[in-house]
Amino acid sequence: MALKSVTGADFGRKHSRAFKDVQLEFGRNPFTNDINVLKNSEAIKQAVKNLVLTAPGEKFFNPNYGSKVSQLLFEPLDPFLIDTIQNEILNTIRNYEQRVQVTTVRCKANYDDNSINVYLEYKIVGLPLIENINFVLQRP
Repeated sequence: MALKSVTGADFGRKHSRAFKDVQLEFGRNPFTNDINVLKNSEAIKQAVKNLVLTAPGEKFFNPNYGSKVSQLLFEPLDPFLIDTIQNEILNTIRNYEQRVQVTTVRCKANYDDNSINVYLEYKIVGLPLIENINFVLQRP
């Protein structure tokens, strides 16, 4: 087995690797009868969305993991709330998801439905790809 030497220039550089996750719908693969698997960018996309939608205290043994977005949805819908939610999403991803670098977070209030449309754009560390997620936040 050959060992690769790490030079000073390569030491600080971050590299991406393959990621796998279980699809939350638990769909069945018709060929293998196994649960469907998400790979790489789709697995990261699901993880980022789940992180934003997870409230602190929901994850066992890690009470600070998650964001306060679900709690903020019960505040009056105004521009200050939109700004607070954008900052909460950005800070949560920076603190808990090391695989991505957020480039854009945009939240738009939908006053008719009392919901917030979220557009999140990020770069996967070590890859030149820019991915995005669109989802809607509303009270349960």
